Amino acid sequence: MRTSRTALAALAVLALAACGNNQDKTPVAGDSKSDKSPLAEYMGDGFISSGGSGMIRATRAGGSGGPTAEDLDKQRKVEDSIVACMKTAGFEYVAVPPEQKPKSKFAEAFDLPPDKFAEQYGYGISTIDWSKADAEDSNDPNKKIRDALSKSAQKSYDEALNGKGGGNGVAVAVPADGAPGKPPLDMGCRGKAFNEVFGDPGKHEDDFKKYDALFKDLEALNKRVTNDQRVVDATKKWSDCLADAGHSGFSKIDDPRESIQKKLDELTGNKGPGGKADDGPSVTIGGPPSFDKVDAAKLGELRKSETELAVADQKCKAKEYDSQFKTVQYAMEKEFVAEHKAELEAYRDGMANR
Repeated sequence: MRTSRTALAALAVLALAACGNNQDKTPVAGDSKSDKSPLAEYMGDGFISSGGSGMIRATRAGGSGGPTAEDLDKQRKVEDSIVACMKTAGFEYVAVPPEQKPKSKFAEAFDLPPDKFAEQYGYGISTIDWSKADAEDSNDPNKKIRDALSKSAQKSYDEALNGKGGGNGVAVAVPADGAPGKPPLDMGCRGKAFNEVFGDPGKHEDDFKKYDALFKDLEALNKRVTNDQRVVDATKKWSDCLADAGHSGFSKIDDPRESIQKKLDELTGNKGPGGKADDGPSVTIGGPPSFDKVDAAKLGELRKSETELAVADQKCKAKEYDSQFKTVQYAMEKEFVAEHKAELEAYRDGMANR
């Protein structure tokens, strides 16, 4: 997997919105219990430089302590804006105070240690239907409003709230090139409200261009860690360990997870994120596909396969890979911080002021 600088900027933009939304539905099992890397002080508590995957994720520095009073106030403004927009579209919508919004029903699952999570949920790919993350919130007044509508009216309601293609969830599309002549993206009342309160993500992404050099250097750092001979050797041992456990053919750390995702995409007909893998014209992050129309027997087989693979993967990483990778990662990050302290402080302070 290759994370382009455009994608990194888009992720950072969306992470800022997530800080205000307090509904991040893509947590990483065990993150809350891990110690911080040297870069976390500058890139945020949610900073991840994935072991051999090429993935880099940045969040607001110091951003794991929950929403601030300002964040909560912005969330209230978002809700009020949605109310007005939906009324114009001919639908009722009740503003729900952010402090009353329940956590995702899967939040407790992602608080589990990595090994326990793997035993119960595998990677959380086919084992969790994210499209149903809020489906059982019986206290949500807007769910009750939607449920009372006819099927055709529900479709119109969903399109008004989330935009065409958004469904009964959230779809966020971030144009990366700002090319003129393109029709505006339909993000529905929810997307419009976020843009009004938090600003247009596309414009925010332009602000990130000043950090391009830093993002480029972070990509290079990640490659140096991945290509370090100690990590290469640890990866080979991890691969051999998986093969001994009956799961052969994986040479890269993210291969097992990606193999499950590919199989799920085939079952759901999901084509994955839009845009291009490289620095293409756009980065699109859409709502998760529903499992409603997936063959139940095939989904059951995939879930069993995912759990077995994830458990073996977790054990082999713990035995052969994690410690060595962390040693190399932290040492190189420490050097990186010393060499790029001014740029990192500028990024941290810039994110803190958003």
